[in-house]
Amino acid sequence: CSRKRAFQITKSFLPILEWLPNYRVKEWLISDVISGVSTGLVATLQGLAYALLVAVPVGYGLYSAFFPILTYFFLGTSRHISVGPFPVVSLMVGSVVLSMAPDDNFLIEGSNATGTNVTGTLIDTESRDAQRVLIASTLTFLVGILQVIFGALQIGFIVRYLADPLVGGFTTAAAFQVLVSQLKIVLNVSTKNYNGVLSIIYTLIETFEKIGTTNIADLIAGLLTIFVCMVVKEINDRFKHKIPIPIPIEVIVTIVATGISYAADLEKKYNAGIVKSIPRGFLPPEPPDVSLFSQMIAASFSIAIVAYAIAVSVGKVYATKYDYAIDGNQEFIAFGVSNIFSGAFSCFVATTALSRTAVQESTGGKTQIAGIISAGIVLISIVALGKLLEPLQKSVLAAVVIANLKGMFMQVFDVPRLWRQNKVDAMIWVFTCVASIILGLDLGLLAGLLFGLLTVVLRVQFPSWGGFGNIPGTDIYKKVKDYKNVIEPEGVKILKFSSPIFYANIDGLKSSLKSTVGFDAVKVYNKRLKALRKIQKLIKKGKLKATKNGIISEPGISNEAFETDEEPEDNEDLHIPTKEVEIQVDWNSELPVKVNIPKVPIHSLILDFGAVTFLDIVAVRSIKTIIREFERIDVRVYFASYQDNLISQLERSAFFDDIVRKDIFFLTVHDAVLYIRNQMTYSDNQDPIFEKISLMQESKEPLEFTETSRPDDELDVQEE
Repeated sequence: CSRKRAFQITKSFLPILEWLPNYRVKEWLISDVISGVSTGLVATLQGLAYALLVAVPVGYGLYSAFFPILTYFFLGTSRHISVGPFPVVSLMVGSVVLSMAPDDNFLIEGSNATGTNVTGTLIDTESRDAQRVLIASTLTFLVGILQVIFGALQIGFIVRYLADPLVGGFTTAAAFQVLVSQLKIVLNVSTKNYNGVLSIIYTLIETFEKIGTTNIADLIAGLLTIFVCMVVKEINDRFKHKIPIPIPIEVIVTIVATGISYAADLEKKYNAGIVKSIPRGFLPPEPPDVSLFSQMIAASFSIAIVAYAIAVSVGKVYATKYDYAIDGNQEFIAFGVSNIFSGAFSCFVATTALSRTAVQESTGGKTQIAGIISAGIVLISIVALGKLLEPLQKSVLAAVVIANLKGMFMQVFDVPRLWRQNKVDAMIWVFTCVASIILGLDLGLLAGLLFGLLTVVLRVQFPSWGGFGNIPGTDIYKKVKDYKNVIEPEGVKILKFSSPIFYANIDGLKSSLKSTVGFDAVKVYNKRLKALRKIQKLIKKGKLKATKNGIISEPGISNEAFETDEEPEDNEDLHIPTKEVEIQVDWNSELPVKVNIPKVPIHSLILDFGAVTFLDIVAVRSIKTIIREFERIDVRVYFASYQDNLISQLERSAFFDDIVRKDIFFLTVHDAVLYIRNQMTYSDNQDPIFEKISLMQESKEPLEFTETSRPDDELDVQEE
């Protein structure tokens, strides 16, 4: 607990103390000023435009472009992102606002309404807008609380579950949703505010049904704005190395459009939809309506995650480019505090906009000093310039929004590339996009996230596996199906299972074992038991004879199924009391009984566990059962390339006993193969390995076949 440690903790909560003392005034200040002015002009226009997505009066978009920057300046770790509204997040907020405060809740009778509807019913727009602003600011406050909690709990890692294909599909669907929502503003067509599943389809249908009521003045202004903005943005991209500062086309178009609208008086002459009123100055802070929290908690969770994910992903791009680090958990806290602070001033949720951040970086922005200067430009607009923008057509603002969607729509061309590289990622992209369009952004994001997790589960549940063989002259082992010159060791099968083994994929391990070795160990054991019972009956009837050296033969007839080293003894020896006589059976030769027993061409099985990272208790028990199944039919099981943590895990699970010992584990597959070869060489010099079944023969008494009792922990063959 030292002063230095206390200062380090303080710097972690206030990153400004890290970079501001090292600020290079002479080198960076001019660049930050130029960048801040350029970004501020763009932020002003985007704030007005994105307010349309939230379904609140456009003036509140200026507040949302101003207040969040003030707190992020002190708490944020990114030096380049421009904090403020973003179309995807704005649309998600707007969907909540429209669902909780639809026009139908504000219908009134009489002529005292402040707005009218084409159907003849009147809407109290003043009360409606006030309620929508309250809902948007309350939602922003709740999102901020959730983000602060996430940051305090150090769960910034949650954004890792939003994979790039998922984010790509989601933002493309959001761009389509934004396009449809702004289309009716460009056309100046009045439609109902749909929300929820298939809302985008209903909006499109009603828009085209009423397309005959399109306002030509708004349509021409919108189309010209879209065309000019996209052309100039393309020029900015093509010649960005030659143009020192990108052309602020949105600002230019807005100024020109405002001038034309004012001079031509488009509202009165052509009934064009204009901004009408932008409040001057600031509103006093208001507390959120806590009673609304329960209705918006689910939506606020998804908005908090999406807003954070967008900001961090953009911030990391520039952090990598300029060689500094971003603290994910601190970013959660920074945006959370910004949203709590701005929520008190009637703002909607803030994150970062890609186009605005690109302007801030490309015009020379070095630090968040540029962000504060851009906030100053927005402040001037709020205090002094708001009145000048009142004649501006809403269709021009909607067109500015649409023109900024180009980058998101271009993500569609990622799908063919993803399909070539990884079909599962391409499926995640398409599924998330379609689900977000059909179900809405919040449910679509959840569906895409669940689908992405499902693909991971399926890939773990059905992993790749295969039999391996040796490349001659090396200690390298490769999959037999993929390589021509690999050779499987004689009498040995090697199986590699490329996944953690747990309850969901243990059946996959068993089926891959059967496919690799070519037989079912349980069925082989059952068939052998059946054969032994028949052999016992033949001995009992005297048709076969068991001798001291284990030969089984039919009296008077040579048995070709077994080779004898000496002549069988006389029949009367069967009646002489003898000691224990062993019957040796070569199961791979022909038997004197008609039982179809699968051949077992191997004596050893090696399980390559190099890709197995963990085992659960079900897997441990199943593997122990597998070892016993193969041991009963004279196939030894070995393990190779295991990870160190598996041994300690097996010890905790009581895996090892007198039968399953640690000497069956080897560091590499080649070590296991060499050990097996040495064992086989030693065994060849001894008696052959046969299964030995002991039968007691008593003179003058019929031979009875007795089954040995099964230990409690041994596999129940019939149940298996």
